[in-house]
Amino acid sequence: MTYSVSAALQKAVYRRLADDAALAAIAGSAIFDGVPPGEMPALYVSIGEERVLDRSDYGERGAIHDFEIAVVSDDAGFADAKEAAGAVSDALLSAPLVLGRGRCDGLWFRQAQARRMRRTGTRRIDLRFRARVFDET
Repeated sequence: MTYSVSAALQKAVYRRLADDAALAAIAGSAIFDGVPPGEMPALYVSIGEERVLDRSDYGERGAIHDFEIAVVSDDAGFADAKEAAGAVSDALLSAPLVLGRGRCDGLWFRQAQARRMRRTGTRRIDLRFRARVFDET
């Protein structure tokens, strides 16, 4: 197993989202690797949790990364959040990710959950993706 490609994968995911014109039209620059402190925009996108499993084979060190992207909106409905979530999915699945270390052999949409957050009154959509990566060092 290897976790050595994790940072490169996260950077590639963030860069893909931050550079996507369709997502920027909806969320502007409110795309975060980690949610900053203070006042938040009305709609934002944030990279969330990750789980990693060994998928080494044929002498290559590899891993499966299941990771989450959250879309959060303070709108009364889900329309804007769903539009942003669709743009996130389109951006990530539009072309293979190029990593600064290792390679990404595949990226797949796994599932999504849309919910109202009772405590904050916001709407949140958690998108889950799976990437298979190999370390080439």
